[in-house]
Amino acid sequence: MTASMEMPPVQECTVTKCSYNQNGCRAFAITVGSSDHARCHTFIEMPTKGGMGSLIAQVGACQRADCRHNADLECRAPGIRVGAAMADCLTYEMA
Repeated sequence: MTASMEMPPVQECTVTKCSYNQNGCRAFAITVGSSDHARCHTFIEMPTKGGMGSLIAQVGACQRADCRHNADLECRAPGIRVGAAMADCLTYEMA
């Protein structure tokens, strides 16, 4: 049996062009990554709205091993904020 951990919620997303942002992120889980800066890899700009109703998204994976909140490629922050033009993780802090 494996132990489960609580994933940090996406407390705020101000990326209005994302199909998952409907008064908050409605993706089941997001991935944060990118080699040049920490951004939401789940961001998608389409006319179709996605997500799961009133669900609040969580951080499923973080590929930014250089973030102080990252342990074993999992986000350990109490919650994150996503914003700016490129769906940046605003909670990212270099270790």
